[in-house]
Amino acid sequence: MIALINSMMLDYPILSNILPLFLLAITSYLSFKITRKFLIHFIIPQINKSKTKLDDILVKNHLFLRISYLIPILIVNNFAYIIVNNTPIGIFTVELVINILIVLVFSRIIDSVLSSITDAYSKRYEQIPLKSYIQIVKIFILILSGLLIISILSGVPPWALLGSIGAISAVLLLIFRDTILSLLANLQITSNKLLQLHDWVEAPAFGADGNVIEIALHTIKVQNWDKTITVIPTHKLIDSSFKNWKGMQRSGGRRIKRAINIDITSIKFCDESMLSQYEKIDLLSSYLKEKKKSLIQSNKNKTYSRDSSSILNSRQLTNIGTFRAYIVSYLKNHEKIRQDMTFLIRQLNPSESGLPIEIYVFANDNNWANYENIQSDILDHLVAATSYFDLRIFQNPSGHDLNKLVKN
Repeated sequence: MIALINSMMLDYPILSNILPLFLLAITSYLSFKITRKFLIHFIIPQINKSKTKLDDILVKNHLFLRISYLIPILIVNNFAYIIVNNTPIGIFTVELVINILIVLVFSRIIDSVLSSITDAYSKRYEQIPLKSYIQIVKIFILILSGLLIISILSGVPPWALLGSIGAISAVLLLIFRDTILSLLANLQITSNKLLQLHDWVEAPAFGADGNVIEIALHTIKVQNWDKTITVIPTHKLIDSSFKNWKGMQRSGGRRIKRAINIDITSIKFCDESMLSQYEKIDLLSSYLKEKKKSLIQSNKNKTYSRDSSSILNSRQLTNIGTFRAYIVSYLKNHEKIRQDMTFLIRQLNPSESGLPIEIYVFANDNNWANYENIQSDILDHLVAATSYFDLRIFQNPSGHDLNKLVKN
């Protein structure tokens, strides 16, 4: 067999150049496949069984598989000098290819390491947009790899190439315009603490209303409450206005701002029978006693009129004023209302929809579902209580009202 191969190489001299290269290529390929099989069937399963998460992250980002590319490169690097010494390809060409492959493989290995750092520590340091910074490092690694490859091909030192970048800086600025803007936006977000992972953000310009799930160099992902995901360019988010609900979440209270529109025609002065009914309400009894004493004293001190035939000649309680006092007392004694935050029950300007009584208080639970339940329970009670004070809630006539009118 060996004699046959020698005879063929003597008869066909070109085989003496091609066959060694072919054997080198086959050997490199087989070493690569064997390394891959070994990693997939032996090393990676053992890593998956371990309790540490870091090695799992390294496997997820293909670090070990990318390292396996170094095996065929090392084989070519060690044996090419012997095989191709007398071939037309030459040692220089082999060195050129090997150096370029080493740059590419190491850039991919560094990329895997950086991605693993992002996955491992982004949740631990949520206040820092780690993914954005890692992406910036990846861009620099990519640029550096490109410079090294150009340097290998041209024979010009990398620092000499860096000196010539000034001539093409305008082109680079145009190419990396969005990257530069995103980098500046990320620095602004970080330095001013405008945004962090898991913040509730509302950006109407982009239709976003939900939690921030990712802060990258170029984009910010917001998972909306309907489980859709809005992707916002980082620099455009800074250019437009957005609302961050982080302050509310950290305060431990969430604002309730609701108004009950009272039909103005139902507002009136309280007579004795009404007051006797209101005094039976525990939340109002002490208020009414104090208020009665105050009104009696005030009416005694009046000197401009002694005619008591008109109710307007003296200070009187109204049903709407008493209702406001009841709301204050009810919420002051409510276990779900923060008493140390803004607490305000006020009248707003009357309108064609009646006289609004606005409730401006803070619930002590800012969980969305719990907050809505607290708010609904309070409004349910107060809306039902209005009729007890001879008040009517304003609403436009419905079909039911019109049918009653027609029947009458």
